[in-house]
Amino acid sequence: MTKDVIALTSRMPDPWAMLAGLLSGGPDNLVDTAGEGAVVRLCDAEGRPLVSVEAPLLVQVQGEAERLLGATPPPVPYWWTEARATTGIAHAEELAGTFAARLATLAGGSAWPPEAARSLAVVKTEGVTVASPPTAGQPAVDVLTDKVAVVIQDRPVLAMTAWLSDAFRTAATAGLGLQVVTPPGTALSPAARDSLSAWPSRWVVRDERDGYYDGLTGAVLRWQDGMFAPAPSAEATADDPRTPVAASYKEVTATGERQLAVTFRTVHPADESLVLGGALESIWRELTGEPPAGWGTAEPANLPWSPRQITDLARERAPEPTWLVVVGGPDRPGLATVRISRTKAGVEEHVTLMFGYGAGEEPPVASLTGAAELLATRHHLQSMLVQLRKARRDLAVPPRFEGPGVPVAFVLGAEEVRQMPGDRARRTPLSPAPVPLGPTARPALYYPLPGNPSDLSGWQDFERLMRHLKGA
Repeated sequence: MTKDVIALTSRMPDPWAMLAGLLSGGPDNLVDTAGEGAVVRLCDAEGRPLVSVEAPLLVQVQGEAERLLGATPPPVPYWWTEARATTGIAHAEELAGTFAARLATLAGGSAWPPEAARSLAVVKTEGVTVASPPTAGQPAVDVLTDKVAVVIQDRPVLAMTAWLSDAFRTAATAGLGLQVVTPPGTALSPAARDSLSAWPSRWVVRDERDGYYDGLTGAVLRWQDGMFAPAPSAEATADDPRTPVAASYKEVTATGERQLAVTFRTVHPADESLVLGGALESIWRELTGEPPAGWGTAEPANLPWSPRQITDLARERAPEPTWLVVVGGPDRPGLATVRISRTKAGVEEHVTLMFGYGAGEEPPVASLTGAAELLATRHHLQSMLVQLRKARRDLAVPPRFEGPGVPVAFVLGAEEVRQMPGDRARRTPLSPAPVPLGPTARPALYYPLPGNPSDLSGWQDFERLMRHLKGA
């Protein structure tokens, strides 16, 4: 199991502060480096990693420490330095805590969690030496089989941090899934949801009654054949392989909170004048009155919002795709994931965006038409789907059942409308009729979905619309 300790400091930890932290085990400790020097590790005599320290990250976005840790950081900008301790080895957590406490003292700030960083005293260790390369390759992995890599985490929010993203890449390169085990009090960041919903990767939740269950589906899990997999039900048959659902997953309390989820895709001509991120900023401003607050290639999102910087990064990485997380300010919880790809059609942006609303707040459904028109007329929109769902205002995904969203609108871009035979796109089996967006000669179409938000009839209307547009 890994235990994370994080120093949040107002000043960048200088080499002397880092050295003082690394000497938390005494002057005789040797260290190892990885990730081209971006990670420093203390290891035991058998080559097992005790503590892995990442390079300090400058966070310039307000609200990220509160969202991901429930901690109060120094005013932005501040420095975020992570130390991961392997708690299965004696003294490792003490080493990480002392490291973070010394950094917080010397660079001005605090450590999270507070109870892990109470002492500045040297931690007595013996036999610390340089790790052997095979062991050092995956210091955050607790169990490794021929099917999955298993990581045990204990954070309030399981986020798509740089190390978790690297763990996904390492596992995928080896042809493995990644399964992350957390206590029942942990929630999942929306940015990590897609990666942990792709089999055999899973979010595994420890549970007193059922042992383990999948935090996204509720399926009771058992360790079998080298991985966590659904436990068979007593009533299961070959034709009906039922899986029991954990009781904790079904314990849902109505709060009146909701989320507005928008998924859209744009395709831009690949030219030197292209600036990415404009579509996301346009719809964000239309629905909230403000631009996004920040972005990053992992969580925490550490950079102020800048379409120009996003464009430069995507160009540097091309033809490889670029994945981003974008966040809003604390007053209006908002989060988007963006995948930028270079294809034969041009430069594509796939965006999943959501905003959270409390029981007394009304999602701005009336603003959707204007937002869709901005994307269709200025940002080469291909398609967009809007849903309302009963879910937490803070956007974190709990290990409890959250019902599916209800579609409230679908938008088809102008080029897609033009390619439809005849007037199929304009004449649909639904009422009301689609709303033209943009130039009359070449409009995009906005389809209001009349389904009842309190049930799933919106999906029935959406399926009817999709069958009609496909000519089925």
